[in-house]
Amino acid sequence: MAFHSLEEIQKSCREKNILFWRAVLLEDMADRSVTEAESMQSMQQMWTAMKSASEQYDRTQVSASGLVGKMGAQMEEYRQSKEPLCGPFVSKVIARALEMGESNACMKRIVAAPTAGACGVLPAVLVPLYEEERVSEDEVIHALYTAAGIGQVIASRAFIAGAAGGGAGGGGGGALHTLAGAAGGCQAEIGAASAMAAGALVFLQGGDEEQISHGAAMALKNLLGLVCDPVAGLVEVPCVKRNVIGAVNALSSADMALAGITSRIPPDQVIDAMKEVGESMHVSLRETGEGGVANTPEARKIKEKLGM
Repeated sequence: MAFHSLEEIQKSCREKNILFWRAVLLEDMADRSVTEAESMQSMQQMWTAMKSASEQYDRTQVSASGLVGKMGAQMEEYRQSKEPLCGPFVSKVIARALEMGESNACMKRIVAAPTAGACGVLPAVLVPLYEEERVSEDEVIHALYTAAGIGQVIASRAFIAGAAGGGAGGGGGGALHTLAGAAGGCQAEIGAASAMAAGALVFLQGGDEEQISHGAAMALKNLLGLVCDPVAGLVEVPCVKRNVIGAVNALSSADMALAGITSRIPPDQVIDAMKEVGESMHVSLRETGEGGVANTPEARKIKEKLGM
């Protein structure tokens, strides 16, 4: 894609009188020399894979390390039997985020959106909306284009990976047409995923291109400085639970944008700030497993036990 800023996408929307998602679609067609039908088919495959990954969650399976597993099932049981503080919908989002993150840790097929380590954020908000028939499949596909455009701009201006080379961990699936960049900590993975999800949600609720951009900016800004500190170097602890915060953050950011609240710092400048923060981050906090919670006494015991 040729877009290097959210402002460019907004300008394209205004000049051509088209929606955010269509601007991204047209750019994808031009960039990859594909037809609209071919591009849409590719995105449909992404959505089908997301749905399948959600449907095939194994509530009894744990990862090879034993560090994660069954949490999605626990959350689902809790929300079904109690009255969650977050309410029925948000608690479902939490459960779905845990399920997808655990599926990645258990080497199931997932969709990297934009990375495997952050694979639970987008599905966590989109699948429940679709399951409850609050959005159609076509609308979800359009929302995924919206998310992909945001992710591509973040990858272009900053990075979407926690460590150089892609930092994503297990699982399969595509990357929603975005490319992994240099190291940026978890703010680059969960932060980018949350921004993508926020923009997608704003679109689904009828927000315009400016609201989409501000929703994404607020989501990313809320997670600036989030370090990448996987225990024993595995994309499991604290990674799976961070998918939850990415998803819930997307919901709150989308609602703020839809209410007319804006980011006082322009969206593209927020992305640039994330790049600056990531580059300033010590190497021990960029997926090396040497700092943060990965360097706690308990984490060191786990690492030794696993022979990592």
